[in-house]
Amino acid sequence: MDHSKLKQTSRSSKLTLLLLIIYLVALTWIILFKFSFSFQDLPHLRNINLVPYGDSLIVNGRLSFREIFMNMVVFIPLGLYLSMLKPDWPLWKRMVPAIGISLLFEMIQYVFAIGASDITDLINNSLGGVVGCLLYLLLEKCFSHQTNRILTVLAAIGTIGFIVLFGIITVSNL
Repeated sequence: MDHSKLKQTSRSSKLTLLLLIIYLVALTWIILFKFSFSFQDLPHLRNINLVPYGDSLIVNGRLSFREIFMNMVVFIPLGLYLSMLKPDWPLWKRMVPAIGISLLFEMIQYVFAIGASDITDLINNSLGGVVGCLLYLLLEKCFSHQTNRILTVLAAIGTIGFIVLFGIITVSNL
């Protein structure tokens, strides 16, 4: 690889890492702080559910597929970012941090009594990370060496959109 391509790859990796950090901050706000701007607004709940797909997903007497789906979707970018930063790692090595981060969020919720720790969330969040990793492999087959560039542009656009949305929500809560 020539010097200019190496320099461009290094810049791209730094941007991807920055976008990953912003994503993790946003994910923390969503999962731990439940879109709240105040600690007083957080639920003071210490609950643990070890029965997958049990009562915790029942809303109005029906299974909430929306919550299952949303838990998966919110972790797909994590699998994509891990794959972008470590494309040479085997799939299982990219999956481990996604599962670990999901487990960490569930443990923090329990320790600080700011939500229900749920095995179903752990499963679905982890599946979302795995889907992100698999999606990267699929995109790599389609776009080859352009995959990271395409995903970085899309991630940057999504991050800017999220920051704008965050700003609008913040201003409307003042």
